[in-house]
Amino acid sequence: MPLVPGYYGDKQDPAFLQSEAEKIGYPVLIKAAFGGGGKGMRVVQNAKQFMSALEGAQREAIAGFGNDLVLLERYVNQPRHVEVQVFADNHGNCVYLGDRDCSLQRRHQKVIEEAPAPGLSDELRKEMGEAAVRCALAINYRGAGTVEFLLCGDEFFFMEMNTRLQVEHPVTEMVTGVDLVNWQINIAGGQTLPLTQSDIQLQGHSFEARIYAEDPANDFIPCSGTIEALHTPLNSEFVRIDTGIAQGDEISPFYDPMIAKLIVHDDNREQALSRLQHALEQFHLAGFSTNIGFLHNLASHPTFKQGAPSTHFIAEQGDSLVAVDKSLLQASQLIGAFAYLESLTSTQNAPSSASPWQQLSGFTLNAPQVIKIPFADLQLSAIKTTAGYSITHNEHVFNLQGTLNNNLCSVFINGEKHTAHVTTVGNNTVGNSTLSNSTVTNIVTVMNKALQTKLELVDKHYISSHESEALPLAAPLNGTVVKHLIDIGSTITKGDAVVIIEAMKMEYTLNAPHDGILKSYCFGEGELVTHGALLAIVEDTTEEGA
Repeated sequence: MPLVPGYYGDKQDPAFLQSEAEKIGYPVLIKAAFGGGGKGMRVVQNAKQFMSALEGAQREAIAGFGNDLVLLERYVNQPRHVEVQVFADNHGNCVYLGDRDCSLQRRHQKVIEEAPAPGLSDELRKEMGEAAVRCALAINYRGAGTVEFLLCGDEFFFMEMNTRLQVEHPVTEMVTGVDLVNWQINIAGGQTLPLTQSDIQLQGHSFEARIYAEDPANDFIPCSGTIEALHTPLNSEFVRIDTGIAQGDEISPFYDPMIAKLIVHDDNREQALSRLQHALEQFHLAGFSTNIGFLHNLASHPTFKQGAPSTHFIAEQGDSLVAVDKSLLQASQLIGAFAYLESLTSTQNAPSSASPWQQLSGFTLNAPQVIKIPFADLQLSAIKTTAGYSITHNEHVFNLQGTLNNNLCSVFINGEKHTAHVTTVGNNTVGNSTLSNSTVTNIVTVMNKALQTKLELVDKHYISSHESEALPLAAPLNGTVVKHLIDIGSTITKGDAVVIIEAMKMEYTLNAPHDGILKSYCFGEGELVTHGALLAIVEDTTEEGA
């Protein structure tokens, strides 16, 4: 098997590992030997970064896999990540069931996978498949396994073997028609493989998108919370959803943020990709941020439509993949306003709500009544019309009419039809469902195509987010303090790393917001912290002597 140049031994003395890195040449990759999913992995650009990167990789390896053994590899620029599914029985038989491209990654974790890998010649596909089988036979392997390669042009390097069924195995099932779990059970029972290599044929193309509870616009930081609403595409011969979540479930900070897998299949890559885009537009979830809009932007990107890019594609695209379509955002805000107005109408018709302050119509002189829609940081007002509402948004007037039933909003905006799901967390009623949360601020969430839009419905005591910004050394999510990096009383410079927290098996480093003196830590190492909790206090010295 061709290997990336590196160190794969058991000697783990930090000084020795650093000397091996010097021999390999920077940049090098530190990887947890028992790892996967990007955990326990660090790219090191120079010798100065090596020791801290090694410590971080080992901490994540212990937390994720119970073993801090690491290996070192030359960091390969612009590779693709292509893996081969193998299966072996107890009778000396082993086959490969095609390949998968998993190059679309963030933080070295896959987000969209596809089978078969695009752009491979028949010869290269066969060469990689046979190499994977040789690997499995060499170690007397049994059952399902995945041999992963870095592909650089027509040259490939062995990366690792995952001795289990992979998260992305459904795309292989879709294109081969094989139930891999069924194979596992039968082979464990002593049966032989039901197919030979020549029997295995690939049909069509398949994609899998991993649905994560995370905020792509905030460096993909994991999110936790309650699933307030969940609407998914219908399962069919073309669409499959693998998940264990349901509306009302609590997503905790203690596990990986992946909460569902969306798998599609069609006759060719172009049709399958179009089907993925459409299915993502139908996957609606409220309660916390998800990566659904980000995945839709990826699936719609011209470069990805042409074929699989390198593993650096997401990082290279930067903010473009989290950009929001302005017209879609405007439509979502108008839909949220329509849902709010409809909720007032339904409340008005209820016997228990006779308050004149809730009336949409009333006696006014010489002018129609204008209804202010109290969304934070938005200037929205409406006038009730015979057919629906005339809503003013940023000095532009839109005519809306439609229905709101069980959180499903079907509305025409200036004659153009839109369909979205709308839900509210708080005391207000939207979509015929009342939530008894006692918070002052209600969050109206509009799920329009692949865009999730949160609108804060507030009272007169509301303080907007820009008037009450989060403290820079506050916990960005629920997690555990794993390391204090600076001694109390030390003088620090803006940007210095101060404290590391761990959440969903990933580490996050918080930096000093300004020059100053570290006065204290608010939590000890190993203690749990909640989102927004102040982690350390830095006395500001930037204005001294002024």
